Amino acid sequence: MRKVRTRWVLLGGLVVALLLAGVVSFFASTAPDGLNRVAEDQGFSHTAEHRDAPSDRVPAGVARVGGLLLVLALGAAVTYAVRRRDTSGD
Repeated sequence: MRKVRTRWVLLGGLVVALLLAGVVSFFASTAPDGLNRVAEDQGFSHTAEHRDAPSDRVPAGVARVGGLLLVLALGAAVTYAVRRRDTSGD
C-alpha cells in the first residue's frame, strides 16, 4: 500500500470544506432550528432581526468561505505557535 503525503490529505480536506461551506450550504434546510425554533414556539420570533434574505445567498456563501479560511488560518497559527514553543524545560 502506498503512503499518502500529509500535504495531499490537508489539501483534499480543504477542498471538501470549501465545497461544503460555499456550495452545499445553499441546499441546507431553511426550517428554523435551535433558538429560532424556540422563539417561534414561544411566540416572540417577530422581534428578531433577520439579516440573511434569499437574495443574499451569494454574499452569505462568500462569508461562509471567508469564515472557514479565517478559522483555518487561526488554527494553523495556534498549531505553529505550539509546535515552535521551546520545550527544553528551562
